Amino acid sequence: MTEWYEKVSERTATFRQPHADVPLTESDLDPDPVKLFAKWLEEALDAHPGWPNAMTLATADAEGRPSARTVLLKGVDEDGFRFFTNYESRKARDLAENPRGALVFYWPALERQVRVEGPVEKLPRAESEEYFDTRPPGSRFAAWASPQSRVVSGREMLEEGLDEASELFGEDVPMPPFWGGYRLAPETFEFWKSRRNRLHDRFQYRRAAGAWIIERLAP
Repeated sequence: MTEWYEKVSERTATFRQPHADVPLTESDLDPDPVKLFAKWLEEALDAHPGWPNAMTLATADAEGRPSARTVLLKGVDEDGFRFFTNYESRKARDLAENPRGALVFYWPALERQVRVEGPVEKLPRAESEEYFDTRPPGSRFAAWASPQSRVVSGREMLEEGLDEASELFGEDVPMPPFWGGYRLAPETFEFWKSRRNRLHDRFQYRRAAGAWIIERLAP
């Protein structure tokens, strides 16, 4: 190991961040985890710590090889969590082979984390088109211009594709046939709140016989 790696590794290993000792107790929980998540998300949006709707999406292919990336949550309700992407991307290929996913939301300003797991399915095309039409023009052009997850010759290729899409469609940009949304239907939730001495508060919700079971987990 070189001196530089040793230095950065030592700094990483010894880095400490003090935690505020604000508890998460059973009385703070809602019987419905979706409602509790929505409350926490609203508080994160109010605090505005960077990208409050950013979430890590983990997937795996048919052989169980995992991959993860940050995507943006674009809606949540009783049916699940919605996000949008290119259907030819790696995440989409994973979901075609293994239609399950895991989400992680981390809000450092609030010292909170939420984990969600469940099956994933494509949204109806009409629902995807409804969202696509709300995107800024540049984002709609980029959906056509970017062969997501594929090797490209350079930035110039992407810029040229953006210009071509702009010239071709003008202001009336249709949704590409290879683009759309997904919904993750939650089967389990975990709500985490940091505490002093690493004795964090963790609560798990899991479905059993159509109801949500709440359990405290050791940190």
